Amino acid sequence: MLEGLTSEAIIERGKNVVMNTYGRLPMTMVKGDGAWVWDSDGKQYLDFVTGLAVNSLGHSHPAIVRAIEEQAKEILHTSNIYWIPNQVALAERLVKHSFADKVFFCNSGAEANEAAFKLARKYARKNYGEHKYEVISLENSFHGRTLATLTLTGQIKYQEGFDPLPVGVTYAALNDIEGLRAKIGDNTAAVFIEPIQGEGGVIPASIEFLQAARELCDQHGVLLIFDEVQCGVGRTGKLFAYESSGVVPDIMTLAKALGGGVPIGAMLATDKVAKAFQPGDHASTFGGNPLATAAGCAVLDVMLADGFFEGVQERAAYFQQGLERLAQKYQTGGPVRGQGFIVGWPVSKLGPEIVEACLENGLLINCVGGKILRFLPPLTVEKQEMDKALGILDETLSKIW
Repeated sequence: MLEGLTSEAIIERGKNVVMNTYGRLPMTMVKGDGAWVWDSDGKQYLDFVTGLAVNSLGHSHPAIVRAIEEQAKEILHTSNIYWIPNQVALAERLVKHSFADKVFFCNSGAEANEAAFKLARKYARKNYGEHKYEVISLENSFHGRTLATLTLTGQIKYQEGFDPLPVGVTYAALNDIEGLRAKIGDNTAAVFIEPIQGEGGVIPASIEFLQAARELCDQHGVLLIFDEVQCGVGRTGKLFAYESSGVVPDIMTLAKALGGGVPIGAMLATDKVAKAFQPGDHASTFGGNPLATAAGCAVLDVMLADGFFEGVQERAAYFQQGLERLAQKYQTGGPVRGQGFIVGWPVSKLGPEIVEACLENGLLINCVGGKILRFLPPLTVEKQEMDKALGILDETLSKIW
């Protein structure tokens, strides 16, 4: 497509025609293999961002490549006015290994959360009446960029300039049980929670908070919705983050890692809740098409193989221990936090500068909130690759901290 051009040339052409909606780094990715990527100038990088938790099996995983190639030879897209065999197969895998009975497929995390928002309101109206429509989200959360999911997102910086936002959303503080209790009332239809707030700084919800949320929702006839768009599909060392707490939601949303790089989103729900949707209530033209669901099946088949998650948990513990040693060595300001391979490292200063210096040294990481280094390596990352990343971080901090 733009073969042979330098990164600089591609970037300059892009500035002329692509909308300025991202604070992009000055590089162009053209190839990936496992935990490694290459830019158009041939420079190699160790990728600990993985497309923001999308490429959880690494780049160009053979099982995903094979599934895409084989499906592309057959059929790419039909429509949801017909049954799609791969969609049924992926839904069966998700239902078998989760609390859910039914699945709705779409194309992204924002769409999955939008669908969950709609389903919650439809369920509440059908079962309780028109008064029950309010949704409680959490401060510092992130749920997407559509107007509805932007409203669910409890960060003002993302909402500025888009008023008026949809009505009926209020916010409680993460891990504040009494604050949540005070917010829930007769008009509450649902509570949205990220088991780990990713864009908010990799902040886990406590088990006590999740348990209390479940109890409060049951007491008031409120649906509990878990947004696992970033922390789900293996990222925590289990298939789903909710498994670690033992707290089961009524609805769960997925995306990112589910397609291994192919756009896909999913909303999962119990049969009792899913019945609120009937034909015409919600839809998605591309949702769950043959190609995306073929990739999704391949992803789950790899992750559900014997020993996969045990290996993830072992490697993640090794990496977190290495980060914690560096945090203590340089006294950066706060313990490393997270679960599995969704890890946040608080730094009191120089967050963006550390990211830029690591980039120059061949390591891709990112920074959220200006002061939290976020690490989202492939679940398949090898020990020697983690050692290299830790070495780059050590060298970087020794020079600029």
